Amino acid sequence: MHVRTTPVASIRRIFGRRSGETSKLATMSLPQKAHALREMRILLPTLGSSGDVHPVIALGLALQARGHQATVITNEFFEEQIRNTGLGFLAMGTVAEAEKILADPRLWDNAKAFECIAQTVMIPNIRRLYRLIEQHADLSRTVVVASGICLGARVAQEKLGVRLATVHLQPSMIRSYHDSGVVVRFALGPGVPNALKRTLFWLADTFLIDRLLVPGLNAFRGELGLPPVHRLFDGYIHSPQLVIGLFPEWFAPIQPDWPQNLHLPGFVLYDCRGYAEVSPEVDAFLAAGPPPVMFTPGSGAATLHDFFRESVEACRRAGIRAMLVTNFPEQLPSHFPDGVRAFSYLPFSQVLPRCAAMVYPGGIGTMAQTIHAGIPHLVVPYAHDQPDNAARLERLGLGAHLNPQKYRAKTVAKLLKQLLADTTLPERCKSYSARIRSDAALARACALIEGLAPAPHLTEPPARTATAN
Repeated sequence: MHVRTTPVASIRRIFGRRSGETSKLATMSLPQKAHALREMRILLPTLGSSGDVHPVIALGLALQARGHQATVITNEFFEEQIRNTGLGFLAMGTVAEAEKILADPRLWDNAKAFECIAQTVMIPNIRRLYRLIEQHADLSRTVVVASGICLGARVAQEKLGVRLATVHLQPSMIRSYHDSGVVVRFALGPGVPNALKRTLFWLADTFLIDRLLVPGLNAFRGELGLPPVHRLFDGYIHSPQLVIGLFPEWFAPIQPDWPQNLHLPGFVLYDCRGYAEVSPEVDAFLAAGPPPVMFTPGSGAATLHDFFRESVEACRRAGIRAMLVTNFPEQLPSHFPDGVRAFSYLPFSQVLPRCAAMVYPGGIGTMAQTIHAGIPHLVVPYAHDQPDNAARLERLGLGAHLNPQKYRAKTVAKLLKQLLADTTLPERCKSYSARIRSDAALARACALIEGLAPAPHLTEPPARTATAN
């Protein structure tokens, strides 16, 4: 049976105020007492690839720098990377599970991608995450900061009373009946009748989302004595206490039917520690000729052989230098033309400003880094949030997008030549680069999370805001 701890009981437990014990609080200086009462325990669950985990690491480090204990909860695939930053770590899923997901061809099939994520990522981790929160949360000091697909955190909020902030890295996670952006590959902007949008979302909820997620979720809720829920993406995935979108309003304007407790601090950038400097090999390649075009299918793509085959041929046709970036070199062709090299992890913040353009599927983390670098984009959106991100990027005039079915060397070479020849594009890219202020976005996000601190720590978060980033 779970017993909710009152703030007074928690403080007594923390500082040893029981009869016959020496009070730890009494021996502290005033600054030490203030810090001890302010310090929060932040649990940061996330699911996904490096693009999903890196912003959470950045947020955890920022919270840690403000005097809080921060622990990232994710697949053990990222354990070493996270522990090397000095953050706490709790495993949610095994390396073998992560490798199986990355090898699943459904992951990059737009018609099957959600099924893959629901069955292999979301459902298996509901119970795991709930139990981790139940075990490690002290209700008087803990705030959970979880991605929207971490359904176990939402259940823990309802059952255990833990404070919860939902963090969305991409606008496609926040449904709107006004401007829904691009859903799958359907443009559902303000010109589409509201009634049609409601019908389409009802169909998606009934025959796809709820069909895959609700049986497993509600079975666990029933074990806990919680009532069933339905239409999860129509609102349930958002915490009623605080929702943070780590993207700026100029990228995705706030819609009138988005959650009223939503705040948009802006994009958060992060380079993996230990790889933040450019290696001599990379530096030598960059210095050996004109700025190259970078091609990457993303950190979680392990089965996109066609992407690299067509990319290499496009470089040969266009006569451009290129950097091919992947953690899975088995996707690469066996031979490259002169001026084309393959690399594993690269610190984008250091390398991208020295490139001529970026070709990638449109994951939000890479997109933010590329906007910050001030270079043109060619986006090849496969699935998930990528089609919506690509449409928003193109609307800003920062590049072009090409559907994967049309990603052929001849077309890619032609598009890259057009982008590189556009004399107005560099100035537009630079203007948006100047708008990204990751440190300010992190500070704002941390302040919002601190506003969720259980009594007697801090106050409730303020009314909804969006920053210039």
